[in-house]
Amino acid sequence: MSRSLSLAAYLAYARRGPARRYTPTAPRPPGRLLWAHAADTVHIDALLQLFDRLRLHRPELSLLLTTAGPVPDTPFKARAEVVVEQLPEDTVANAASFLTHWQPDIALWTGGALHPALMDRAAELDIPMALIDATETAMSRPAWRWFPDLPRALLRQFEFVMARDDASARYLRRMGVPERALSVTGPLLEGTVSLPHNETDRTELAALLLGRPVWLAAMLRPEEIGTILSAHREVSRFSHRTLLIVVPDTPEDTTHFTDALAEAGMRHITWSTGAFPDETTQVILADTYGEMGLWYRLAPITFMGSSLISGAHGCDPNEPAAHGSAILYGPNIRRYLPSYSRFAEAGAARIVRDAETLAAAVKRLIPPDQSAAMAHAAWEVASRSAELTDRIADLLNDRLDQLEVR
Repeated sequence: MSRSLSLAAYLAYARRGPARRYTPTAPRPPGRLLWAHAADTVHIDALLQLFDRLRLHRPELSLLLTTAGPVPDTPFKARAEVVVEQLPEDTVANAASFLTHWQPDIALWTGGALHPALMDRAAELDIPMALIDATETAMSRPAWRWFPDLPRALLRQFEFVMARDDASARYLRRMGVPERALSVTGPLLEGTVSLPHNETDRTELAALLLGRPVWLAAMLRPEEIGTILSAHREVSRFSHRTLLIVVPDTPEDTTHFTDALAEAGMRHITWSTGAFPDETTQVILADTYGEMGLWYRLAPITFMGSSLISGAHGCDPNEPAAHGSAILYGPNIRRYLPSYSRFAEAGAARIVRDAETLAAAVKRLIPPDQSAAMAHAAWEVASRSAELTDRIADLLNDRLDQLEVR
């Protein structure tokens, strides 16, 4: 494919001037590699969840996740199959070095703040590319005013393009994206799939707790348990049969939680011992790994922990939302701020700041119709995101299948 005059002019410009030479941050993982670029930090979690969806069918797949700016300082769980690094400055030399090192099998770009030298080199190497969450604003970069045909030249290199809204789709059509390759999907946002659970345990616990209000405090830091137990004491005065499920952020902290429960004088069972609650149990201390699917299914109200103390950054609200649980959260949720804002705007989540406001929120939600309305709103938001993730995963899986029969 011949280059447009604008693209040729840009590449000539990208060969000139000083630039920081690209140096990889890690070796290339073995096997198939998906390269996904997050144009904005809000895309990071969505792309990681998309990758997890792909790995359900392709456990050997690895991910190179690049960011437009410095890698965020909010915590990422270290994973051998995921490399995260900042995309280098867009020069011809850097594009060649980057793609020679990583050799991605397929590329997924978000937003539209494209790197022409990198896109051109990827096209030369026949790397399949897709653009999702495309917006007119992201494509309209001031520096490109000297290269008027550049967006058109770059967009024709993508096999499929997903526009955020109708206005962006109209712009993309004007730029030559064919109808067969274009769809309007809304923004790419993180969602989640249903977590696994032991149905026998769920059935038995549901029978034991029948008629009792239940709320969950999930992923708690040790510093938060005092606030949670104070709130539960107040809720129990309002509804004396209410049961609290406490899940430590790290099961290794169980001793701290056990001591706090004993000091508060609350009757509790520790799940890892094999005990089940009876009518007098006030708290279940859920101190095992991998059972959040069980607890979300039992609790129509969830307080998401790691959010009442500064520096903890919060936890993913999509998990309770996907399991039909209303969401409460504290003010320190920087890691997931866009997600919580989205749920709050939909009437699916409420912020609390201390034991008093938490207790008041739980009491308001104890009537089943109140918690059900919030939970349904949360489920709708999470489901829309999950549907788009599934659609993109299907398209990428089909394209990877085609690569394997080359």
